[in-house]
Amino acid sequence: MNSIVLAQDPTLADFGRDPWWLVLGKIVFAFAFGLLATLLGVWFERRVVGYMQVRPGPNQVGPLGLLQTLADGLKMAFKEDILPKAADKVVYFFAPTISVICAVTALSVVPFGPMVSIFGHHTPLQVTDVPVAVLLLLACSSMGVYGIVLGGWASGSTYPLLGGLRSSAQMISYEVAMGLSIVAVFMTAGTMSTSGIVAAQGDATRLTIFGTEIPAPGWYAILLLPSFIIFFIATVGETNRAPFDLPEAESELVAGFMTEYSSLKFALFMLSEYVAMVTMSAVTTTLFLGGWRAPWPITLWEGANSGWWPMLWFFGKVIALVFVFVWLRGTLPRLRYDQFMRFGWKVLLPINLVWILVLSGLRSIEDWDTKGKIIAVGVPAGLLLIATLFWPSRKPQPKPTMQERVDSRPYGSFPLPPMDLQVPPSPRITRVVAEREPANIVAGSDTREV
Repeated sequence: MNSIVLAQDPTLADFGRDPWWLVLGKIVFAFAFGLLATLLGVWFERRVVGYMQVRPGPNQVGPLGLLQTLADGLKMAFKEDILPKAADKVVYFFAPTISVICAVTALSVVPFGPMVSIFGHHTPLQVTDVPVAVLLLLACSSMGVYGIVLGGWASGSTYPLLGGLRSSAQMISYEVAMGLSIVAVFMTAGTMSTSGIVAAQGDATRLTIFGTEIPAPGWYAILLLPSFIIFFIATVGETNRAPFDLPEAESELVAGFMTEYSSLKFALFMLSEYVAMVTMSAVTTTLFLGGWRAPWPITLWEGANSGWWPMLWFFGKVIALVFVFVWLRGTLPRLRYDQFMRFGWKVLLPINLVWILVLSGLRSIEDWDTKGKIIAVGVPAGLLLIATLFWPSRKPQPKPTMQERVDSRPYGSFPLPPMDLQVPPSPRITRVVAEREPANIVAGSDTREV
């Protein structure tokens, strides 16, 4: 890593020295980023899904429909706020607020960029950092489910309660897999500080593996490929996004935990879901995609990781991950609840435990470069995991012939309508009429005349 990049990496000692107005500005920026990303995220999802479904999406309110989300927010603000008679009023009111606060709080330890100069003050583009920042991220993710559980319980209705219970079980199942994936990250980085994890992902060395010198991939998405795959799957489950949106499954629970909410309270729940999606995309970028560091080949430019340019790379990675969230929603069907729970406990958790054990064993070997041996084992293991997840579980059935499809049709159905366009007699009605009035049935006659 060159000296320019090293000079830009913030450390824990760089925090806590800013004046109050600069700290306040960072807090407002983080909050504005979450809010603005949510507004644009709703528009982005509608446009992308519309493109996938060969329809325009929102395009009337503002240029390219950019003001559609703002119009929807104003519409929900003026809608009638209905309070269920059996609701616990205090908890019912504060539940959406808990979800939003927890989602936004996680942005406080996410590094948006390196050290920059703001009005003469040399400061990192991050609200704050602590030695256990990763644990703070886990705590915010865990606390966010309280808003859903309390909202479902306080509504005083059956379907919201079932949605809240599903969300709690979902959080417990996938929080374990997510935590084990993060264990692999700070085992490799040697720190739980988010700025330290980003600094540890710099492309600084070249590795010699089996006598061949190769550039070292700094991103943990490559170095710890199994952890990255499991972490992202757990992230989709944590944020209740499709195909894991079981707490709000409209085909089973009407709208789940949000069934009894309306007006601004419903808007807060919707806001919290999109803020959580953007926040977890930012967390994934920080832990596995190098944070604000530029991807190759932009790194060939010496100033790519200095100044304000890294914010552009960071936002680009976040948008790419949000696109993957939208892509999953537009392509995958919702899982059954038993499939979802089985996948978390019987697939992701054992694989993660085995990978952590293998990673610990590799780090204990002293006669081989640590990063090289992790790459040599982690990349094939990650590819094997991807192949296992997407491998078809059933052999494809041979396609039946035309004659077999015709023969398999029930009695009374035709592959083509009759040439005279007359409706054929219904076998069921014919049978019922034959039982009642056997003498009136004439073969081939229209049952309506009978």
